[in-house]
Amino acid sequence: MPDDLTFMDATAQAELVRSGQARPRELVDAAIDRVEALNGELNAVVTTLFEKARAAADGDLPDGPLRGVPFVLKDLGALSKGDPYAEGVKAARQAGYVADHDSVVTERFRAAGLVCVGRTNTPELGLVPTTEGEAYGPCRNPWDPGRSTGGSAAAVASGMVPVAHASDGGGSIRIPASECGLVGLKPSRGRVPLWPDVAEGWGGMVVQLSVSRSVRDMAAMLDVAAGPCPGDLHIPPQPSRPYRDEVGADPGRLRIGLLTAAPDESVATDPECVAAAEGTARLLESLGHTVEPEHPRALADADIAQAFLPCYGTWTAATLDWWGRLLGRPLTPDDVEPATWAVAEVGRGVSGTQFVAALYAIHGYAARVQQWWEEGWDLLVTPTIAEPPPLLGDYAAQPDNPFWPITRSVVEVAYTIPFNMTGQPAVSLPLHWTADGLPVGTQLVAAYGREDLLLRVAAQLEQARPWADRRPRVHA
Repeated sequence: MPDDLTFMDATAQAELVRSGQARPRELVDAAIDRVEALNGELNAVVTTLFEKARAAADGDLPDGPLRGVPFVLKDLGALSKGDPYAEGVKAARQAGYVADHDSVVTERFRAAGLVCVGRTNTPELGLVPTTEGEAYGPCRNPWDPGRSTGGSAAAVASGMVPVAHASDGGGSIRIPASECGLVGLKPSRGRVPLWPDVAEGWGGMVVQLSVSRSVRDMAAMLDVAAGPCPGDLHIPPQPSRPYRDEVGADPGRLRIGLLTAAPDESVATDPECVAAAEGTARLLESLGHTVEPEHPRALADADIAQAFLPCYGTWTAATLDWWGRLLGRPLTPDDVEPATWAVAEVGRGVSGTQFVAALYAIHGYAARVQQWWEEGWDLLVTPTIAEPPPLLGDYAAQPDNPFWPITRSVVEVAYTIPFNMTGQPAVSLPLHWTADGLPVGTQLVAAYGREDLLLRVAAQLEQARPWADRRPRVHA
């Protein structure tokens, strides 16, 4: 077995097992050692499953494409039977709630041969794009421990594991990927099922997949996780071949739009984030693509924020009610963070007809935005976020303004959340670093169902401007 597995990607680690150069237990033990060495500083993994992982590695692992590869599950959206599950909710952690079933995506990860060594830190219910909740405390960014990111991204970027489950309702795959110098793909609506818990999350805005170090790992994870289930409400066009075959395939000459000003005109985009997108545009042109300063004008529809808030509040209130049923009592303001309760209270004041009208408005917005791709455009390039990774404490609750964390979030989700509403696939790629050494991602957005095209172009960019040798300040 190689001496150093730390920054070997999942595909390479799986090949070690397949070729007999390493045993699954060796890979798992090495990952556990890295988690133990780094987690005290980063607080990325909030539930360790070390003995369970060792037993799985020593047992009859499925002979899947990622057999023996250690990974982590985000503690939001992917339940694992017999393990603590809290979604960052204080009351759930205090009650010691344990999941009684696997989610479909968890089953698919297990069938691929992946071995879960722990569950990762998440904001409460995933409501804000920073992980510094009251349930588990702040997750620290390995590039700068004074800054925020998500637990799964911190675990991969620091070298604890090569790949990690992640979920995204407004940017929570792509934003941490941008902040940690990783690949983060938000798949098309319906590509990866959320069953058996829900048919759709947040009206179809929530999706899940992973963060990874390489494009080929992302393709491998998509092959593992994707595919319809009975009862799915959204079934995107199915791929004609495995996604791994798209890595290295010629994307052809593409017509690409470039957007560097946030659709929400109240949000200013940091010059470093503009530079990231513009640098990617120049790189794409050097690869033979046509890039023009164009974008869907419907992204700037002013009334979409007013449509989103009633839905956001209603979904949050419903989730707190769900947790109340699981815990056997109604939740109170003391059970959750002030911002979570404030958002839920908005939802409790929304009538059924108001909710339906708001949801219809989001559907109309999605149709108007997607029309741009129907007019002959292949991709849209944007910054992933409008600022470099934020400092821990920027989202701290304010006693006189419980909505502050939500208001502050607008800066980070301005470029990502529109494509949760439209359901389109989008990927963040680590193609730019600031003068201070902080990663800043670029987002590429494709038409609904076109993950194949995103993977072809992402692999092309990875080859042209590799990032595999970059290391954060805190790493194994």
